[in-house]
This record gives sequence, C-alpha cells and structure tokens, in this order.
Amino acid sequence: MRIAQVAPLVEAVPPRLYGGTERVVSWLTEALVADGHDVTLFATGDSRTAAELIAVRPTADRIAGASPEAVAALFEAVMSRIDSFDIVHFHTETAHFVPFRGFEEKCVTTLHLRLDSEAAHDAIATNPGMPLVAISQNQRSFLPEARFVATVPHGMPADLVAMGDGGEGHLLFVGRISPDKRPDRAIEVASRAGIPLKIAAKIDAADERYFAEEVAHLFDNPVVDYLGEVDDAGKAALLAGARALLFPIDWPEPFGLVMIEAMAAGTPVVAWRNGAVPEVIEDGISGRIVESIDAAVAAVETIDRIPRAGVRAAFERRFTDRRMAADYVDVYRALLGGAAS
Repeated sequence: MRIAQVAPLVEAVPPRLYGGTERVVSWLTEALVADGHDVTLFATGDSRTAAELIAVRPTADRIAGASPEAVAALFEAVMSRIDSFDIVHFHTETAHFVPFRGFEEKCVTTLHLRLDSEAAHDAIATNPGMPLVAISQNQRSFLPEARFVATVPHGMPADLVAMGDGGEGHLLFVGRISPDKRPDRAIEVASRAGIPLKIAAKIDAADERYFAEEVAHLFDNPVVDYLGEVDDAGKAALLAGARALLFPIDWPEPFGLVMIEAMAAGTPVVAWRNGAVPEVIEDGISGRIVESIDAAVAAVETIDRIPRAGVRAAFERRFTDRRMAADYVDVYRALLGGAAS
C-alpha cells in the first residue's frame, strides 16, 4: 500500500526530547515500512526514518513553532503528490481540513489533542466529511457527531524500553510542568509516602508563570530531584529503575503516552481517574487508578504487590507498534474499500 504520513512541523520525527505526536508518527511510520508498505513521511529535514522523507523545512523549531508559510508549504507538498498515494494520513489536527476538502476519500486524520474546545467543535462541524481516528474512547466522546471511523490506541516498539526491576526505588513524574499535569500532586504523594521523587519534565513558556508561582517552591522538598527534560535513553533508564510512575493528571488526557512507556519497563502506574486513564491502565494489573491523594499514597505503599512481569505482559498484549500499525492498515483498507464501492 502507498501511504503518506503527514507530521506536524514543530518537532522532528522522532523528537529529540518531548513530543508525543511526532513520536507516535515515527513509531507508526517505521512499523508500516517494516510490514512492507511504501511509506512517504512529510516532516522536517532533521527527521530520521526508513521511509522516503519529504523535508518541508530544514529543521524543527519548538519555540517558534510552524509558521503559516511552513504549514502552507507542507500542504502544497502533499497535494502535489496526492495522486501517488493510496491513502494520506494526517497528524496535523484540523489545519488541513479546508485545503483537502474534496479529497476526503483518500484521507484520514488522527486527532491527537483534546477535543473539548469550541475551536475543535467548529473545525469539525464545518468539515464533516473528513474521516477521523480517535486515540481513545474518552477523546471521541466530546464529539459524538463527528465522522470517527475508528479508535486506535497508541503503540510503541517492544524493544524501545527495556524491562526494569525498579531497583532504584524512586517514584517518577515525566511530562510537562503544567496545571493539567499536576506535579504538585506528585510531590505531595511522594512526600507523604516518604519516597524519593524524580521529576523529568519540561517547562513551556506558557507555563513559566504557573511554575514560578505554584511549583518552584515545592522543589525545595527534600524528596524532590528535578532533572529537567531528558532524552529517550535517560527516560528509559528512569522508568526501568522506578518503583512506580505517578500520573496525577487533572484534565481529560486523550491518551497519556508515558503510561505505556512505563508499562514497557514493567513499571506500574499510579494514575488519577481522568481522560483515557481507565482505557490504558488495568487496575491491579498494570497499575492503580485513584481519585485522591490518600488513595494515591496507599497505592504507592502497596504497589509492589503488582508483578512487574504482568505489567510488561499487559504492554505487549495491548500497546505495541505492530498492533497499532495493523489497526491503521485495517482503517486504510476499510476507507479504500468504501471509496471503491
């Protein structure tokens, strides 16, 4: 099958540090190539892939983002080659809906971000023909009227994060320092449990005030070790050595990629019941789902009762890149069959 993968232009594919969407695009692209498909990746020139790479801009720029001119160039590059593909798979949220109106029969869009916003509702309501894929049932529940053709949970390479024994004994928080992610909850849980907490997280410009006013002073707590943003190798080591990953979110997280990264290491996850958490974590098997600080502390104190081998087995059963790629090939074939009929 001739498949185009269209990535955002904010990060390289895969990203060097933080970048969930681009990381998933990379895993999917490489799995499709390994399965024998003819794949073209539209991304930045500093991307690394076994697919054919069409570089729309030389390098990614997280701070500057993707300018309107760069986005226009991306869509022009795709449109100029659209007849050479069986399917064009967009990961650019709703930005391409208008330029590719009339080409819906060979396009599909995975929505990676939250859909509980007026902007998302308006974009999809005014372009109802675009086939959509959700990454969780919770995500798509905010737009039940949209043309969702499937829900495909994320998957990652089985060998990317090695199984660990949790021997370093720390708790771990990975992600962004933001009100949605609630690092303050993680610090309180670790402090009350008396267990060291490593925080591997970036601080976006939009969250600098939140960090300065509500979080920075919490880093004085002796249980906290703030590491800043780490690369994939550093994250894998932290996950392998962790007693548990804390995922104390306070928003409808569409998926939560770090949860399956932890599962790959055999590290159980203590997560707040929000967003897609109940779809990713099997309570008592791959972690514990909680709704309060007290419950999280209790979960951390008893987390060793969850066998790490069982956590890893749950990952292998549900969240590999090969499963994700197979699911998407089913989506592509169903859409092409519908177009042909």
